[in-house]
Amino acid sequence: MYNTYLMANDFNVGIYIRLSQEDKDKKYESDSESVINQKELLRGYVKNNNFNLVKEYVDDGYSGTDFERPGFQSMLEDINSKKINCVIVKDLSRLGRDHVMTGYYIETFFPENNIRFISILESYDSFKNQASNDSSTFIIACNDYYSKQNSIKIRNVLNEKRKNGKFVGSLPCFGYMRDPLDKGHLIPNPDTAPIVKKIFKWRADGIGPTEIANRLNKANVITPSGYKKTNYSSRLIDRDNWNISTVKKILTNRVYTGDLVQHTQTKVSYKSKKKITLDEKLWIIVENTHEPLVDKDTFEYVNTLRKRNTRNYEVKTNREKRLLEGKLFCKECKNRLTVLYRKKQDYWSVNCNRYSRDPVRGRCYSHFYPYNYLEEQVLEQINKCISKLIKELNIKELNDEVVKSIHNETTNIDKMVKEFQIEKEKITGRLKILYNDRCDGVISADTYKELASEFEQKLKQINEEIENQNVKKYKMKNKANILPDYTKKIKKLLDLNKPKKELIDTLVDKIVIDKDRNITICFKYDIVPEVTFKYENRNLARNTYGRKGKNQYSKD
Repeated sequence: MYNTYLMANDFNVGIYIRLSQEDKDKKYESDSESVINQKELLRGYVKNNNFNLVKEYVDDGYSGTDFERPGFQSMLEDINSKKINCVIVKDLSRLGRDHVMTGYYIETFFPENNIRFISILESYDSFKNQASNDSSTFIIACNDYYSKQNSIKIRNVLNEKRKNGKFVGSLPCFGYMRDPLDKGHLIPNPDTAPIVKKIFKWRADGIGPTEIANRLNKANVITPSGYKKTNYSSRLIDRDNWNISTVKKILTNRVYTGDLVQHTQTKVSYKSKKKITLDEKLWIIVENTHEPLVDKDTFEYVNTLRKRNTRNYEVKTNREKRLLEGKLFCKECKNRLTVLYRKKQDYWSVNCNRYSRDPVRGRCYSHFYPYNYLEEQVLEQINKCISKLIKELNIKELNDEVVKSIHNETTNIDKMVKEFQIEKEKITGRLKILYNDRCDGVISADTYKELASEFEQKLKQINEEIENQNVKKYKMKNKANILPDYTKKIKKLLDLNKPKKELIDTLVDKIVIDKDRNITICFKYDIVPEVTFKYENRNLARNTYGRKGKNQYSKD
Protein backbone atom coordinates (compact mmCIF):
# COMPACT_ATOMS: atom_id res chain seq x y z
CA MET A 1 0.00 0.00 0.00
CA TYR A 2 1.14 3.60 -0.54
CA ASN A 3 2.68 5.85 2.13
CA THR A 4 3.21 3.01 4.60
CA TYR A 5 6.17 4.90 6.01
CA LEU A 6 4.01 7.71 7.41
CA MET A 7 3.43 7.94 11.16
CA ALA A 8 0.04 8.73 12.76
CA ASN A 9 0.95 12.34 13.48
CA ASP A 10 1.86 12.84 9.80
CA PHE A 11 -1.81 12.64 8.80
CA ASN A 12 -3.64 15.94 8.49
CA VAL A 13 -7.26 14.89 8.76
CA GLY A 14 -10.47 16.26 7.34
CA ILE A 15 -13.56 14.67 8.88
CA TYR A 16 -16.58 14.57 6.58
CA ILE A 17 -20.14 14.60 7.91
CA ARG A 18 -23.32 14.33 5.88
CA LEU A 19 -26.95 14.22 6.95
CA SER A 20 -29.78 14.07 4.40
CA GLN A 21 -33.37 15.21 4.95
CA GLU A 22 -34.43 11.56 5.01
CA ASP A 23 -31.93 10.80 7.80
CA LYS A 24 -33.44 13.61 9.89
CA ASP A 25 -36.85 11.93 9.70
CA LYS A 26 -35.65 8.53 10.95
CA LYS A 27 -37.28 7.58 14.26
CA TYR A 28 -34.76 5.07 15.59
CA GLU A 29 -31.45 6.04 13.99
CA SER A 30 -31.63 9.83 14.25
CA ASP A 31 -29.49 9.98 17.40
CA SER A 32 -26.55 8.15 15.82
CA GLU A 33 -27.00 9.84 12.42
CA SER A 34 -27.18 13.41 13.70
CA VAL A 35 -24.44 15.90 12.82
CA ILE A 36 -23.50 16.37 16.50
CA ASN A 37 -23.12 12.65 17.15
CA GLN A 38 -21.17 12.09 13.94
CA LYS A 39 -18.79 14.86 15.02
CA GLU A 40 -18.30 13.32 18.47
CA LEU A 41 -17.58 9.87 17.00
CA LEU A 42 -15.13 11.20 14.40
CA ARG A 43 -13.34 13.59 16.79
CA GLY A 44 -12.90 10.75 19.28
CA TYR A 45 -11.42 8.51 16.59
CA VAL A 46 -8.98 11.22 15.49
CA LYS A 47 -7.90 11.86 19.09
CA ASN A 48 -7.45 8.16 19.92
CA ASN A 49 -5.26 7.64 16.85
CA ASN A 50 -3.14 10.79 17.40
CA PHE A 51 -4.09 12.31 14.02
CA ASN A 52 -3.98 16.04 13.33
CA LEU A 53 -7.53 17.36 12.90
CA VAL A 54 -7.34 20.16 10.31
CA LYS A 55 -10.96 20.80 9.34
CA GLU A 56 -14.54 19.53 9.63
CA TYR A 57 -16.69 19.42 6.48
CA VAL A 58 -20.46 19.29 7.01
CA ASP A 59 -23.31 18.86 4.52
CA ASP A 60 -26.56 19.00 6.45
CA GLY A 61 -29.66 18.16 4.40
CA TYR A 62 -27.94 16.90 1.22
CA SER A 63 -28.61 13.69 -0.69
CA GLY A 64 -25.83 11.12 -0.99
CA THR A 65 -26.50 10.75 -4.72
CA ASP A 66 -25.51 14.39 -5.32
CA PHE A 67 -21.77 15.12 -5.21
CA GLU A 68 -22.13 18.88 -5.75
CA ARG A 69 -22.52 19.37 -1.98
CA PRO A 70 -20.77 22.52 -0.69
CA GLY A 71 -18.96 20.74 2.15
CA PHE A 72 -17.79 17.93 -0.11
CA GLN A 73 -16.57 20.36 -2.78
CA SER A 74 -14.71 22.38 -0.12
CA MET A 75 -13.00 19.16 0.99
CA LEU A 76 -11.92 18.40 -2.60
CA GLU A 77 -10.44 21.90 -2.89
CA ASP A 78 -8.41 21.34 0.29
CA ILE A 79 -7.24 17.97 -1.04
CA ASN A 80 -6.05 19.60 -4.26
CA SER A 81 -4.24 22.32 -2.29
CA LYS A 82 -2.58 19.66 -0.06
CA LYS A 83 -4.14 20.96 3.18
CA ILE A 84 -5.30 17.48 4.16
CA ASN A 85 -4.02 14.00 3.32
CA CYS A 86 -6.59 11.89 5.19
CA VAL A 87 -10.41 11.76 5.04
CA ILE A 88 -12.46 10.05 7.76
CA VAL A 89 -16.22 9.33 7.68
CA LYS A 90 -18.60 7.54 10.02
CA ASP A 91 -19.63 5.05 7.33
CA LEU A 92 -19.40 4.71 3.55
CA SER A 93 -22.96 5.99 3.01
CA ARG A 94 -21.91 9.37 4.50
CA LEU A 95 -19.43 9.80 1.63
CA GLY A 96 -22.09 8.98 -0.97
CA ARG A 97 -24.83 6.61 -2.11
CA ASP A 98 -24.11 6.53 -5.85
CA HIS A 99 -22.05 3.34 -6.32
CA VAL A 100 -20.21 4.59 -9.43
CA MET A 101 -19.11 7.98 -8.08
CA THR A 102 -18.47 6.72 -4.54
CA GLY A 103 -16.33 3.91 -5.97
CA TYR A 104 -14.49 6.45 -8.15
CA TYR A 105 -13.50 8.61 -5.17
CA ILE A 106 -12.47 5.67 -2.97
CA GLU A 107 -10.67 3.60 -5.60
CA THR A 108 -9.31 6.29 -7.95
CA PHE A 109 -9.43 9.88 -6.75
CA PHE A 110 -8.17 9.37 -3.17
CA PRO A 111 -5.30 7.02 -4.16
CA GLU A 112 -4.37 9.32 -7.05
CA ASN A 113 -4.02 12.25 -4.62
CA ASN A 114 -2.29 10.15 -1.89
CA ILE A 115 -5.27 10.50 0.45
CA ARG A 116 -5.78 7.98 3.22
CA PHE A 117 -9.50 7.15 3.49
CA ILE A 118 -11.07 5.68 6.63
CA SER A 119 -14.66 4.59 7.25
CA ILE A 120 -15.08 3.75 10.93
CA LEU A 121 -18.15 1.47 11.04
CA GLU A 122 -17.02 -0.74 8.13
CA SER A 123 -13.41 -0.82 9.45
CA TYR A 124 -12.26 0.35 6.04
CA ASP A 125 -8.76 1.85 5.93
CA SER A 126 -7.05 2.35 2.57
CA PHE A 127 -3.69 2.60 4.47
CA LYS A 128 -3.98 -1.03 5.60
CA ASN A 129 -4.08 -4.23 3.60
CA GLN A 130 -6.95 -5.96 5.43
CA ALA A 131 -9.87 -8.28 4.61
CA SER A 132 -12.53 -5.77 5.74
CA ASN A 133 -11.56 -3.49 2.82
CA ASP A 134 -12.75 -6.10 0.30
CA SER A 135 -16.39 -5.76 1.37
CA SER A 136 -16.53 -2.05 0.46
CA THR A 137 -17.70 -2.66 -3.14
CA PHE A 138 -20.68 -4.69 -1.91
CA ILE A 139 -21.55 -2.10 0.76
CA ILE A 140 -21.39 0.78 -1.76
CA ALA A 141 -23.76 -1.10 -4.11
CA CYS A 142 -26.17 -1.75 -1.20
CA ASN A 143 -26.12 1.96 -0.28
CA ASP A 144 -27.04 2.83 -3.88
CA TYR A 145 -29.90 0.28 -3.84
CA TYR A 146 -31.12 1.69 -0.53
CA SER A 147 -31.13 5.18 -2.05
CA LYS A 148 -33.25 4.03 -4.98
CA GLN A 149 -35.79 2.25 -2.76
CA ASN A 150 -35.86 5.18 -0.36
CA SER A 151 -36.55 7.54 -3.28
CA ILE A 152 -39.56 5.43 -4.35
CA LYS A 153 -40.92 5.39 -0.78
CA ILE A 154 -40.48 9.14 -0.39
CA ARG A 155 -42.24 9.85 -3.72
CA ASN A 156 -45.18 7.67 -2.63
CA VAL A 157 -45.39 9.40 0.75
CA LEU A 158 -45.24 12.86 -0.84
CA ASN A 159 -47.94 11.95 -3.36
CA GLU A 160 -50.20 10.74 -0.54
CA LYS A 161 -49.66 14.05 1.26
CA ARG A 162 -50.47 15.94 -1.94
CA LYS A 163 -53.68 13.94 -2.42
CA ASN A 164 -54.64 14.79 1.17
CA GLY A 165 -54.27 18.50 0.42
CA LYS A 166 -50.93 19.03 2.15
CA PHE A 167 -48.34 21.39 0.69
CA VAL A 168 -45.00 19.58 0.23
CA GLY A 169 -43.02 22.12 -1.82
CA SER A 170 -39.81 23.77 -0.68
CA LEU A 171 -41.21 27.34 -0.67
CA PRO A 172 -44.85 28.48 -0.87
CA CYS A 173 -45.75 30.73 -3.78
CA PHE A 174 -45.58 34.51 -3.39
CA GLY A 175 -48.38 35.67 -1.07
CA TYR A 176 -48.40 32.60 1.20
CA MET A 177 -46.35 31.15 4.03
CA ARG A 178 -46.39 27.86 5.94
CA ASP A 179 -48.70 27.61 8.92
CA PRO A 180 -46.45 27.45 12.04
CA LEU A 181 -48.86 24.89 13.54
CA ASP A 182 -49.07 22.73 10.38
CA LYS A 183 -46.26 22.88 7.83
CA GLY A 184 -48.45 21.26 5.18
CA HIS A 185 -51.03 24.06 5.42
CA LEU A 186 -50.68 27.47 3.74
CA ILE A 187 -51.76 30.77 5.28
CA PRO A 188 -51.62 34.28 3.78
CA ASN A 189 -48.28 36.04 4.26
CA PRO A 190 -49.00 39.46 5.84
CA ASP A 191 -46.10 41.01 3.91
CA THR A 192 -46.90 39.77 0.41
CA ALA A 193 -50.60 38.73 0.34
CA PRO A 194 -51.79 42.37 -0.05
CA ILE A 195 -49.56 42.73 -3.14
CA VAL A 196 -51.19 39.70 -4.79
CA LYS A 197 -54.68 40.97 -3.95
CA LYS A 198 -53.84 44.37 -5.44
CA ILE A 199 -52.58 42.76 -8.67
CA PHE A 200 -55.84 40.84 -9.12
CA LYS A 201 -57.92 43.95 -8.33
CA TRP A 202 -56.03 46.06 -10.87
CA ARG A 203 -56.42 43.42 -13.56
CA ALA A 204 -60.14 43.00 -12.84
CA ASP A 205 -60.46 46.79 -13.22
CA GLY A 206 -59.07 46.49 -16.76
CA ILE A 207 -55.46 47.46 -16.14
CA GLY A 208 -53.07 45.43 -18.32
CA PRO A 209 -50.05 43.39 -17.09
CA THR A 210 -47.58 45.96 -18.48
CA GLU A 211 -49.15 48.84 -16.55
CA ILE A 212 -49.41 46.68 -13.41
CA ALA A 213 -45.67 45.89 -13.63
CA ASN A 214 -44.90 49.61 -14.11
CA ARG A 215 -46.98 50.59 -11.07
CA LEU A 216 -45.29 47.98 -8.86
CA ASN A 217 -41.83 49.09 -10.01
CA LYS A 218 -42.61 52.78 -9.38
CA ALA A 219 -43.78 51.91 -5.87
CA ASN A 220 -40.58 49.83 -5.31
CA VAL A 221 -42.66 46.75 -4.43
CA ILE A 222 -40.52 43.68 -3.82
CA THR A 223 -40.69 40.97 -6.51
CA PRO A 224 -41.36 37.25 -5.83
CA SER A 225 -37.76 36.31 -6.71
CA GLY A 226 -36.44 39.22 -4.66
CA TYR A 227 -38.53 38.16 -1.66
CA LYS A 228 -37.37 34.54 -1.95
CA LYS A 229 -33.80 35.79 -2.54
CA THR A 230 -33.50 33.67 -5.68
CA ASN A 231 -29.94 33.43 -6.95
CA TYR A 232 -29.15 35.36 -10.11
CA SER A 233 -28.89 33.24 -13.25
CA SER A 234 -28.88 33.54 -17.02
CA ARG A 235 -32.58 32.66 -17.06
CA LEU A 236 -33.43 35.37 -14.55
CA ILE A 237 -32.94 38.64 -16.44
CA ASP A 238 -33.73 40.97 -13.53
CA ARG A 239 -34.54 39.70 -10.05
CA ASP A 240 -35.51 43.04 -8.56
CA ASN A 241 -37.89 44.42 -11.21
CA TRP A 242 -41.43 43.37 -12.03
CA ASN A 243 -42.10 42.33 -15.63
CA ILE A 244 -45.08 41.15 -17.68
CA SER A 245 -44.14 37.49 -17.24
CA THR A 246 -44.10 37.71 -13.43
CA VAL A 247 -47.48 39.46 -13.32
CA LYS A 248 -49.05 36.91 -15.69
CA LYS A 249 -47.64 34.03 -13.65
CA ILE A 250 -49.45 35.34 -10.57
CA LEU A 251 -52.70 36.00 -12.46
CA THR A 252 -52.80 32.43 -13.80
CA ASN A 253 -51.84 30.64 -10.56
CA ARG A 254 -54.85 28.69 -9.30
CA VAL A 255 -53.31 28.40 -5.83
CA TYR A 256 -54.57 31.94 -5.11
CA THR A 257 -58.17 30.64 -5.29
CA GLY A 258 -57.57 28.33 -2.32
CA ASP A 259 -56.84 25.19 -4.40
CA LEU A 260 -53.54 23.30 -4.16
CA VAL A 261 -51.99 22.43 -7.54
CA GLN A 262 -49.00 20.10 -7.14
CA HIS A 263 -47.00 17.40 -8.94
CA THR A 264 -46.70 19.56 -12.05
CA GLN A 265 -43.05 18.52 -12.47
CA THR A 266 -40.97 15.52 -11.55
CA LYS A 267 -37.31 14.44 -11.53
CA VAL A 268 -36.36 11.95 -14.20
CA SER A 269 -34.33 9.86 -11.75
CA TYR A 270 -33.38 9.75 -8.08
CA LYS A 271 -29.79 10.53 -9.18
CA SER A 272 -30.66 13.42 -11.47
CA LYS A 273 -31.48 17.07 -10.78
CA LYS A 274 -33.23 17.46 -14.13
CA LYS A 275 -36.99 17.95 -14.05
CA ILE A 276 -39.63 17.65 -16.72
CA THR A 277 -43.09 19.21 -16.80
CA LEU A 278 -45.92 16.68 -16.54
CA ASP A 279 -49.09 16.70 -18.58
CA GLU A 280 -51.98 18.44 -16.79
CA LYS A 281 -53.80 15.10 -16.50
CA LEU A 282 -51.10 13.94 -14.06
CA TRP A 283 -51.25 17.02 -11.82
CA ILE A 284 -52.59 16.56 -8.29
CA ILE A 285 -55.24 19.20 -7.56
CA VAL A 286 -57.14 19.46 -4.27
CA GLU A 287 -59.74 22.21 -3.90
CA ASN A 288 -60.35 24.53 -0.94
CA THR A 289 -57.29 23.60 1.11
CA HIS A 290 -56.38 27.10 2.32
CA GLU A 291 -57.60 30.69 2.52
CA PRO A 292 -57.96 32.22 -0.98
CA LEU A 293 -56.49 35.61 -1.90
CA VAL A 294 -58.97 36.00 -4.77
CA ASP A 295 -62.46 34.55 -5.23
CA LYS A 296 -62.90 32.04 -8.04
CA ASP A 297 -65.29 34.22 -10.05
CA THR A 298 -62.74 37.05 -10.17
CA PHE A 299 -59.96 34.58 -11.03
CA GLU A 300 -61.95 33.16 -13.96
CA TYR A 301 -62.90 36.65 -15.18
CA VAL A 302 -59.26 37.82 -15.04
CA ASN A 303 -58.18 34.78 -17.07
CA THR A 304 -60.83 35.38 -19.72
CA LEU A 305 -59.19 38.79 -20.20
CA ARG A 306 -55.91 36.96 -20.89
CA LYS A 307 -57.41 35.52 -24.06
CA ARG A 308 -58.08 38.98 -25.37
CA ASN A 309 -55.53 41.43 -26.68
CA THR A 310 -54.94 44.24 -24.18
CA ARG A 311 -55.22 46.81 -26.96
CA ASN A 312 -58.57 45.38 -28.03
CA TYR A 313 -57.42 44.28 -31.50
CA GLU A 314 -59.87 41.39 -31.26
CA VAL A 315 -62.77 43.74 -30.62
CA LYS A 316 -61.79 45.92 -33.60
CA THR A 317 -61.19 43.03 -35.97
CA ASN A 318 -63.71 40.63 -34.41
CA ARG A 319 -61.31 37.82 -35.28
CA GLU A 320 -60.87 34.18 -34.36
CA LYS A 321 -57.47 32.65 -33.83
CA ARG A 322 -55.62 31.97 -37.06
CA LEU A 323 -55.12 28.37 -38.08
CA LEU A 324 -51.43 28.08 -37.09
CA GLU A 325 -51.56 30.41 -34.10
CA GLY A 326 -49.92 28.87 -31.02
CA LYS A 327 -48.09 26.26 -33.12
CA LEU A 328 -45.31 28.48 -34.52
CA PHE A 329 -41.98 28.50 -32.64
CA CYS A 330 -38.65 30.27 -33.08
CA LYS A 331 -35.79 27.75 -33.35
CA GLU A 332 -33.21 30.20 -31.98
CA CYS A 333 -34.87 31.37 -28.74
CA LYS A 334 -37.51 28.59 -28.44
CA ASN A 335 -40.32 31.16 -27.89
CA ARG A 336 -43.61 31.17 -29.77
CA LEU A 337 -43.81 33.33 -32.86
CA THR A 338 -46.49 36.03 -32.62
CA VAL A 339 -49.30 36.26 -35.16
CA LEU A 340 -50.36 39.92 -35.32
CA TYR A 341 -53.08 41.78 -37.20
CA ARG A 342 -51.85 45.16 -38.46
CA LYS A 343 -55.00 47.25 -38.71
CA LYS A 344 -53.63 50.24 -40.63
CA GLN A 345 -52.08 48.08 -43.36
CA ASP A 346 -54.89 45.50 -43.07
CA TYR A 347 -52.75 42.35 -43.13
CA TRP A 348 -51.51 39.57 -40.86
CA SER A 349 -47.84 39.04 -40.03
CA VAL A 350 -45.66 36.65 -38.07
CA ASN A 351 -42.54 37.58 -36.10
CA CYS A 352 -40.44 36.57 -33.11
CA ASN A 353 -41.86 38.43 -30.13
CA ARG A 354 -38.51 38.38 -28.30
CA TYR A 355 -36.84 40.10 -31.26
CA SER A 356 -39.60 42.60 -32.05
CA ARG A 357 -39.79 43.84 -28.44
CA ASP A 358 -36.09 44.67 -28.32
CA PRO A 359 -34.41 44.47 -31.78
CA VAL A 360 -31.54 46.78 -30.73
CA ARG A 361 -30.17 44.36 -28.12
CA GLY A 362 -30.31 41.52 -30.64
CA ARG A 363 -31.78 39.00 -28.21
CA CYS A 364 -32.97 36.96 -31.21
CA TYR A 365 -33.41 37.19 -35.00
CA SER A 366 -36.22 38.60 -37.11
CA HIS A 367 -38.65 35.93 -38.26
CA PHE A 368 -40.94 38.23 -40.23
CA TYR A 369 -43.45 36.58 -42.59
CA PRO A 370 -46.73 37.56 -44.23
CA TYR A 371 -48.99 35.11 -42.40
CA ASN A 372 -51.21 34.11 -45.33
CA TYR A 373 -48.30 32.92 -47.47
CA LEU A 374 -46.79 31.02 -44.54
CA GLU A 375 -50.06 29.24 -43.76
CA GLU A 376 -50.56 28.36 -47.43
CA GLN A 377 -47.15 26.66 -47.69
CA VAL A 378 -47.47 24.83 -44.36
CA LEU A 379 -50.87 23.41 -45.34
CA GLU A 380 -49.45 22.25 -48.67
CA GLN A 381 -46.77 20.28 -46.83
CA ILE A 382 -49.25 18.83 -44.30
CA ASN A 383 -51.51 17.77 -47.17
CA LYS A 384 -48.64 15.97 -48.89
CA CYS A 385 -47.52 14.24 -45.71
CA ILE A 386 -50.83 12.83 -44.55
CA SER A 387 -52.69 12.29 -47.85
CA LYS A 388 -51.59 8.65 -47.92
CA LEU A 389 -52.32 8.24 -44.23
CA ILE A 390 -55.88 9.52 -44.73
CA LYS A 391 -56.72 6.89 -47.35
CA GLU A 392 -55.47 3.99 -45.24
CA LEU A 393 -56.42 5.32 -41.83
CA ASN A 394 -57.20 2.53 -39.39
CA ILE A 395 -57.78 3.78 -35.85
CA LYS A 396 -56.81 0.61 -33.96
CA GLU A 397 -53.76 -0.14 -36.10
CA LEU A 398 -52.53 3.44 -35.85
CA ASN A 399 -52.87 3.56 -32.07
CA ASP A 400 -51.19 0.14 -31.78
CA GLU A 401 -48.39 1.39 -34.01
CA VAL A 402 -47.86 4.45 -31.82
CA VAL A 403 -47.72 2.34 -28.64
CA LYS A 404 -45.36 -0.10 -30.37
CA SER A 405 -43.15 2.77 -31.52
CA ILE A 406 -42.92 4.16 -27.98
CA HIS A 407 -42.09 0.69 -26.61
CA ASN A 408 -39.37 0.19 -29.23
CA GLU A 409 -37.84 3.58 -28.48
CA THR A 410 -37.74 2.96 -24.71
CA THR A 411 -36.23 -0.51 -25.34
CA ASN A 412 -33.54 1.05 -27.54
CA ILE A 413 -32.84 3.65 -24.85
CA ASP A 414 -32.44 0.88 -22.22
CA LYS A 415 -30.03 -0.90 -24.57
CA MET A 416 -27.99 2.28 -25.10
CA VAL A 417 -27.85 3.00 -21.35
CA LYS A 418 -26.68 -0.57 -20.70
CA GLU A 419 -23.92 -0.15 -23.28
CA PHE A 420 -22.88 3.14 -21.66
CA GLN A 421 -22.78 1.43 -18.24
CA ILE A 422 -20.53 -1.33 -19.64
CA GLU A 423 -18.23 1.31 -21.19
CA LYS A 424 -18.23 3.12 -17.85
CA GLU A 425 -17.08 -0.01 -16.02
CA LYS A 426 -14.34 -0.56 -18.62
CA ILE A 427 -13.02 2.99 -18.15
CA THR A 428 -13.06 2.63 -14.36
CA GLY A 429 -11.11 -0.62 -14.75
CA ARG A 430 -8.58 1.07 -17.03
CA LEU A 431 -8.12 3.87 -14.51
CA LYS A 432 -7.32 1.27 -11.84
CA ILE A 433 -4.78 -0.47 -14.09
CA LEU A 434 -3.29 2.91 -14.98
CA TYR A 435 -2.89 3.79 -11.31
CA ASN A 436 -1.21 0.46 -10.56
CA ASP A 437 1.20 1.05 -13.46
CA ARG A 438 2.12 4.43 -11.99
CA CYS A 439 2.68 2.94 -8.52
CA ASP A 440 4.85 0.19 -10.02
CA GLY A 441 6.89 2.73 -12.00
CA VAL A 442 5.75 1.40 -15.40
CA ILE A 443 4.64 4.89 -16.43
CA SER A 444 5.66 8.35 -15.22
CA ALA A 445 3.43 10.65 -13.15
CA ASP A 446 3.04 13.06 -16.09
CA THR A 447 2.01 10.26 -18.44
CA TYR A 448 -0.44 9.00 -15.84
CA LYS A 449 -2.04 12.43 -15.44
CA GLU A 450 -2.38 12.88 -19.19
CA LEU A 451 -3.96 9.44 -19.75
CA ALA A 452 -6.15 9.63 -16.62
CA SER A 453 -7.44 13.05 -17.71
CA GLU A 454 -8.65 11.57 -21.01
CA PHE A 455 -10.44 8.73 -19.23
CA GLU A 456 -12.06 11.10 -16.70
CA GLN A 457 -13.32 13.35 -19.52
CA LYS A 458 -14.78 10.32 -21.28
CA LEU A 459 -16.40 9.23 -18.01
CA LYS A 460 -18.03 12.66 -17.66
CA GLN A 461 -19.40 12.49 -21.22
CA ILE A 462 -20.85 9.03 -20.60
CA ASN A 463 -22.58 10.21 -17.39
CA GLU A 464 -24.13 13.13 -19.29
CA GLU A 465 -25.27 10.84 -22.10
CA ILE A 466 -26.86 8.40 -19.64
CA GLU A 467 -28.75 11.25 -18.00
CA ASN A 468 -29.96 12.60 -21.37
CA GLN A 469 -31.18 9.14 -22.41
CA ASN A 470 -33.03 8.73 -19.10
CA VAL A 471 -34.74 12.10 -19.65
CA LYS A 472 -35.77 11.00 -23.14
CA LYS A 473 -37.10 7.69 -21.83
CA TYR A 474 -39.13 9.39 -19.10
CA LYS A 475 -40.73 11.71 -21.65
CA MET A 476 -41.62 8.74 -23.86
CA LYS A 477 -43.22 6.89 -20.95
CA ASN A 478 -45.12 10.02 -19.96
CA LYS A 479 -46.39 10.28 -23.54
CA ALA A 480 -47.57 6.65 -23.46
CA ASN A 481 -49.39 7.17 -20.17
CA ILE A 482 -51.48 10.01 -21.55
CA LEU A 483 -51.85 8.69 -25.12
CA PRO A 484 -55.39 9.67 -26.23
CA ASP A 485 -57.40 8.01 -28.94
CA TYR A 486 -56.68 11.05 -31.10
CA THR A 487 -57.31 9.27 -34.39
CA LYS A 488 -61.07 9.39 -33.74
CA LYS A 489 -60.78 13.17 -33.73
CA ILE A 490 -58.90 13.03 -37.03
CA LYS A 491 -61.72 11.01 -38.63
CA LYS A 492 -64.31 13.53 -37.46
CA LEU A 493 -62.36 16.64 -38.39
CA LEU A 494 -60.64 15.44 -41.55
CA ASP A 495 -61.15 17.90 -44.38
CA LEU A 496 -57.88 19.29 -45.64
CA ASN A 497 -59.58 21.43 -48.27
CA LYS A 498 -61.02 23.54 -45.44
CA PRO A 499 -58.95 22.51 -42.39
CA LYS A 500 -60.15 23.55 -38.95
CA LYS A 501 -57.89 24.71 -36.13
CA GLU A 502 -59.05 21.71 -34.10
CA LEU A 503 -57.60 19.39 -36.75
CA ILE A 504 -54.26 21.22 -36.79
CA ASP A 505 -54.13 21.01 -32.96
CA THR A 506 -54.81 17.26 -33.17
CA LEU A 507 -52.26 16.51 -35.89
CA VAL A 508 -49.43 18.99 -35.34
CA ASP A 509 -47.25 19.24 -32.26
CA LYS A 510 -45.33 22.37 -33.35
CA ILE A 511 -43.91 24.20 -36.35
CA VAL A 512 -40.34 25.39 -35.85
CA ILE A 513 -38.89 28.16 -38.02
CA ASP A 514 -35.23 29.23 -38.03
CA LYS A 515 -33.58 32.50 -39.01
CA ASP A 516 -32.73 31.10 -42.46
CA ARG A 517 -36.43 30.44 -43.20
CA ASN A 518 -36.24 26.66 -42.84
CA ILE A 519 -39.57 25.34 -41.56
CA THR A 520 -39.94 22.01 -39.70
CA ILE A 521 -43.40 20.53 -39.05
CA CYS A 522 -43.41 18.13 -36.07
CA PHE A 523 -46.45 15.82 -35.96
CA LYS A 524 -47.90 14.42 -32.75
CA TYR A 525 -46.97 10.94 -31.52
CA ASP A 526 -44.81 10.35 -34.62
CA ILE A 527 -47.82 9.28 -36.71
CA VAL A 528 -46.01 10.97 -39.60
CA PRO A 529 -42.26 11.72 -39.76
CA GLU A 530 -41.42 15.40 -39.34
CA VAL A 531 -40.88 17.34 -42.55
CA THR A 532 -38.55 20.27 -43.24
CA PHE A 533 -38.85 22.66 -46.16
CA LYS A 534 -37.66 26.13 -47.19
CA TYR A 535 -40.08 29.05 -47.16
CA GLU A 536 -40.79 30.24 -50.69
CA ASN A 537 -41.05 33.97 -51.28
CA ARG A 538 -44.36 34.38 -53.11
CA ASN A 539 -44.69 38.13 -52.50
CA LEU A 540 -44.61 38.95 -56.19
CA ALA A 541 -47.93 40.80 -56.26
CA ARG A 542 -48.55 44.47 -55.66
CA ASN A 543 -50.78 43.28 -52.83
CA THR A 544 -47.85 41.76 -50.88
CA TYR A 545 -49.64 40.87 -47.66
CA GLY A 546 -52.97 39.63 -48.96
CA ARG A 547 -55.20 42.55 -47.99
CA LYS A 548 -58.96 42.36 -47.92
CA GLY A 549 -60.97 42.80 -51.06
CA LYS A 550 -58.12 41.75 -53.37
CA ASN A 551 -56.70 38.52 -54.68
CA GLN A 552 -54.24 37.47 -51.93
CA TYR A 553 -52.06 35.33 -54.11
CA SER A 554 -52.24 37.20 -57.40
CA LYS A 555 -48.93 37.24 -59.33
CA ASP A 556 -49.86 40.07 -61.64
